Amino acid sequence: MQLLTAFASGLVFGVGLILAGMTNPAKVQGFLDIFGAWDPSLGLVMGGAIVVGAFAFSRAKRLRRSLLDAPLYIPEPRRLDKRLLFGSLAFGVGWGLGGFCPGPALVWLGTGDAKAAVFVLAMIGGMAIFELLQPRAK
Repeated sequence: MQLLTAFASGLVFGVGLILAGMTNPAKVQGFLDIFGAWDPSLGLVMGGAIVVGAFAFSRAKRLRRSLLDAPLYIPEPRRLDKRLLFGSLAFGVGWGLGGFCPGPALVWLGTGDAKAAVFVLAMIGGMAIFELLQPRAK
């Protein structure tokens, strides 16, 4: 049942990304171009996601297990540090240059687009480098 729910959630997420235009690199770059031909429409998508996420996290904090009886792991708040700030900056620059965020890039990869393939390969490469350089918690 959990596998089916995960598949359905991913499918709804992917369709939502397509309908919102987040899989279109030109639309994403237009949103990020605040000093040029700025397109604020993706802000509504992000605002909606924040509202839904805030509601879901506030509800999840009161639960120990999910509705499908899986354990819930809620991240603990942490302070801002150099790693978080520089990682966020690198993520944002990559997102802006490529016109993709990781989720939409995976959706767009399904179209066979070479730009999406390069972005996803670079994303996987970045994750691999992080895993190699990240000290393991004991």
